[in-house]
Amino acid sequence: MSGGLLVAGTTSDAGKSVLTAGICRWLHRRGVKVAPFKAQNMSNNSAVVVGSDGRGGEIGRAQAMQAAACGIPPDLRFNPVLLKPGSDLASQVVLLGEAVDTVTAGNFRQLRPRLAETANAALAELRAAYDVVVCEGAGSPAEINLRAGDYVNMGLARHAGLPTIVVGDIDRGGVFAAMFGTVALLDPADQALVAGFVINKFRGDPGLLKPGLDMLHRVTGRPTYGVLPWHLDLWLDAEDSLAYGRVLGRPAAPHGTGWLDVAVVRLPRISNATDVEALATEPGVRVRLTVEPAELAAADLVVLPGSKSTVADLAWLRETGLADAVTAHAAAGRPLLGICGGFQMLARAVHDPVESRRGTVPGLGLLPVEITFAPRKTVRQSAGTAGGVPVRGYEIHHGYVSTADPTLPPLLRYADGTGEGARLGTVYGTHWHGAFESDEFRRRFLTEVAHTAGQYGFRVAPDTAFAAARERSLDLLGDLVEEHLDTDALWRLIESGPPAGLPFIPPGAPPST
Repeated sequence: MSGGLLVAGTTSDAGKSVLTAGICRWLHRRGVKVAPFKAQNMSNNSAVVVGSDGRGGEIGRAQAMQAAACGIPPDLRFNPVLLKPGSDLASQVVLLGEAVDTVTAGNFRQLRPRLAETANAALAELRAAYDVVVCEGAGSPAEINLRAGDYVNMGLARHAGLPTIVVGDIDRGGVFAAMFGTVALLDPADQALVAGFVINKFRGDPGLLKPGLDMLHRVTGRPTYGVLPWHLDLWLDAEDSLAYGRVLGRPAAPHGTGWLDVAVVRLPRISNATDVEALATEPGVRVRLTVEPAELAAADLVVLPGSKSTVADLAWLRETGLADAVTAHAAAGRPLLGICGGFQMLARAVHDPVESRRGTVPGLGLLPVEITFAPRKTVRQSAGTAGGVPVRGYEIHHGYVSTADPTLPPLLRYADGTGEGARLGTVYGTHWHGAFESDEFRRRFLTEVAHTAGQYGFRVAPDTAFAAARERSLDLLGDLVEEHLDTDALWRLIESGPPAGLPFIPPGAPPST
């Protein structure tokens, strides 16, 4: 077969990514050769994929997670267009893994045909290679101001003949109005592809929803395929940092007698915030994102995460008083970790003629290094050691260490022995994302941090495995799909396409081309 399905949403963060992953895991369990696809993603959370030419490229982190749900390695075609916002007005365009341009509202219309052609070709290749491709939309298909050039939502569905389901987050409120309105704002040809709905994040007795579900069916002529419950354990691999609450996940009780408190600065242009998820899987480690300087003072470990715009976010740190709080934390001899852009902020100076084009700006001066931005981005998977234990990660950065104190010890070492990152007292820095998914390295790091911070009762658990935690999360998604959705009806959609004779819901939009 060569089946397909589009998972659209009433809003951003409605649950498209997790539902897509859950459907992928359900199909994978059935022995179906399945792949994920998102034509265009706007996210600074990305993963590195090695292409067929051996070079590293970027795709959205959610599509890498969905590939794992399918039991296959990630592929650049799973997310052919990735937009990485560097400001409110401009985004870097990553096309089939490679940064090729910067897009603004002014030039997007000129770029769009090329992006759409690339996305459509990638989907065609995947449909020829896999039994089923489960596609994820972006934002909402009811963003009617964008419909004319859409190739991500109903434009993609129309191009590829995909049956579409619409997922809505009931936790936000107004889900029935959002679902009805989503269909009613589409033109007749688009509506003909929308087969039904899924409700996400419901808390309580699903029976309470029945009158609303029945009425939604009556007024739209479309069923609800199921109601997914809200679940505490679904928080890994968030597509966007806005999906996080203040505290990541559900911190398990400590293995020892004490907790370790980790404060992560929520930068305006935070990138690959998923780095700290591995820390949050450890029992007794409470990881919270914050923009409050006072909260850094109470933390055992402060983390400056990655940034898509290092210089702009460094200026923001100074404007908000967070820079002073970070410096005071380090001056008190308390652990401080910078990852990628966060590492660059710790330098004495940042020379940036590329990303911000601001030239030389002073860093926080907490590590005796200088950072220079190169025109070509480093995108690669990395492997090496730290203190004799293996570490794996990936790199996505323009900046590199151009000057360093020769006596400064590295935090990590590549496989060839070359040093990477830096450590000076209780200040640590690295360009590697994902390093803390290496279990032994994470345990050693947290043990050192706890001792330095005076949390002598904290003990790492000897058996926490991040890869296993991710697999449990994917299996949980598959379980939820199997238990709470009408999978027989979903299978018919995938196999046969949208049902004939779906009613038109007025007012509808003017016909799109």
